[in-house]
Amino acid sequence: MTNTSNTTQPAKSTPRKTGHVAANGLSYYYEIHGQGEPLLLLHGGLGSIDMFAAVMPVLARSRQVIAVDLQGHGRTALGERKISLIDMGDDMAVILDKLGYAQVDAMGYSLGAGVAFRFAVQHPNKVRRLALVSAGFSQDGFYPEMLPMQAALGGAMADMMKDTPMYKSYMAVAPHPTEFPKLLDRMGEYMRQPYSWADDVKKLGMPVMLVYGDSDMYRPEHIVEFYKLLGGGLKDAGWQREHMSKNRLAILPNFTHYDIFTSPALATTVLPFLDGNQGVGSWAAQVAKQ
Repeated sequence: MTNTSNTTQPAKSTPRKTGHVAANGLSYYYEIHGQGEPLLLLHGGLGSIDMFAAVMPVLARSRQVIAVDLQGHGRTALGERKISLIDMGDDMAVILDKLGYAQVDAMGYSLGAGVAFRFAVQHPNKVRRLALVSAGFSQDGFYPEMLPMQAALGGAMADMMKDTPMYKSYMAVAPHPTEFPKLLDRMGEYMRQPYSWADDVKKLGMPVMLVYGDSDMYRPEHIVEFYKLLGGGLKDAGWQREHMSKNRLAILPNFTHYDIFTSPALATTVLPFLDGNQGVGSWAAQVAKQ
């Protein structure tokens, strides 16, 4: 568990570079924040880079963050393609190549976690470490009552969403604001497609961290199964951590799927893992010092 009692928000991060990169027929908007080891950062569905306003300053203190607005989101136009995590996973490889990054760490939330997952599966040599926030490996990971609501998403809901942060943030930056109903149609089409990537989870060779709120939209059983597919939670770690998986699972208390990205606690949870910092002492060492 991670202590989330510190709710102080850091000062807003200002990108040191912005622009667009063409990838497979789309023009992706990106921002680069901070200095250090490169970190690809991908936002959630019906959001944008701006979702990470509270997280970005903490990440950018020690990382060069490459944040991307996904297809049809933020400042990236929808284009004519369907919404596909597999296609966007390939797009990320093109973007990073054009920006001059041979390998990065990657962190994604929700829809962005799905894209980061596909990117890591399809281009494993380009990902050093992977952090997936509020992510599932199959459609049955959701609570059953979520599925009809996801299936109902479509352009007809646009007027009802005018008071939501999704609509307001889209209208503030979208290159074609009138395409919001079309984006809802494409997202609904994507969410109605059944999938299971359990076999692909087992292919991930880089260290992976899973992060969830303790009241997330994914069933606890699915979260545990995801971790087990990665090789975690299968046996006791051992006295010297000799049986411990290289992968990690974090459950943040007092967070849901809809607000976990709003807290700097997310960044401070993930950064030690991305930095390869165990940050853990041993009882033997403690006794030796006494």
